[in-house]
Amino acid sequence: MRTQVAIIGGGPSGLLLSQILHLNGISSVVLEKHTEEYVLGRIRAGVLEQGLVDMLRAAKVGERMDQAGMVHEGFDISYSYDTHHMNLKKLTGGKTVMVYGQTEVTRDLYEARRKMDGTVLTSAENVEIHDLKTEKPYLTFTHEGQMKTLHCDYIAGCDGFHGVSRKSIPADILREYEKVYPFGWLGILSETPPVSDELIYSHSDRGFALCSMRNANLSRYYVQCSLDDKAENWSDQQFWDELKRRLPEKAADTLIIGPSIEKSIAPLRSFVAEPLSYGRLFLAGDAGHIVPPTGAKGLNLAASDIHYLSQALIARYRDHDDGLLKSYSEIALKRIWKAMRFSWWMTTLLHKFPENEGFGDKIQRTELEYLISSEAAQKSMAENYVGLPY
Repeated sequence: MRTQVAIIGGGPSGLLLSQILHLNGISSVVLEKHTEEYVLGRIRAGVLEQGLVDMLRAAKVGERMDQAGMVHEGFDISYSYDTHHMNLKKLTGGKTVMVYGQTEVTRDLYEARRKMDGTVLTSAENVEIHDLKTEKPYLTFTHEGQMKTLHCDYIAGCDGFHGVSRKSIPADILREYEKVYPFGWLGILSETPPVSDELIYSHSDRGFALCSMRNANLSRYYVQCSLDDKAENWSDQQFWDELKRRLPEKAADTLIIGPSIEKSIAPLRSFVAEPLSYGRLFLAGDAGHIVPPTGAKGLNLAASDIHYLSQALIARYRDHDDGLLKSYSEIALKRIWKAMRFSWWMTTLLHKFPENEGFGDKIQRTELEYLISSEAAQKSMAENYVGLPY
């Protein structure tokens, strides 16, 4: 087999890159370790920056998003059980975000690739990368019981934190930066109306909570929990009771509860790998970085990687100019670190840290009070939340 760009990973990053390249006359093959059903079964974020919304529309995969997605002009922060509204549209001069689940984005991308006869090989296992430092790299993998070889010009590593791509960069070249947070998020998905038209980020003495949604009858709720906790230790009723304890009274009283259809615990970490390129390999999305979900940046940060990488590949094939490919890592990392800072800041602002007793708690409370009282601080938060420019 031969293609121009081999893409490892059939999540939203890899599929979006394949779709953009296809529309620009560049061939690609996507290799996904799991089945499509498995990929679509993963529950992920649902807040899309305007930049990603525009990319999906330009890639001809925005129709269902525009029909079912919910435009949000702001969100609420609860502090000391009082609610304070952050008007994103006003604070940013008209910018908003779109609530539309990552699962639905991925579903739309799979369907678009099928309609355009894109090559997406699911259940492609044992992927290995070869000859990265040459002009003729290639991949070997197992598919449908046979060992296969895929020759290509370039390789895009969109295979997540545990994938083979980042591990293919030599240890003496790769630098990794990581902060592991001392807590996780226990999340449930329920077929219930959202408690509010806006997302609620809640800081309380019992810990952080988030009220989010996927649509008008599908809600996503989270509570901060111990890293040692297990989802099976929480009954639905225990979760609802704890969530109510962390919300302002009005939200707690109007919360509609119901059976969970998914329940899981996610650890929180900040992680960046440098560089994002080596030879003919380019990392994008979770293969190169992880953010805590507090700032809703995971999928959006992957999208900005795909923006930079797709533009670089288009320039290479259309204009025979590899300048953007050479600078891809440097350019992408500048925006990545800014999103890292914001996600870290949101996490430290809203969560209860065991080691913060005393001075740390006072600083956290003062930071929240300053944010609520200062329009300048709110503008800074809003600018980052809606997404910095590419």
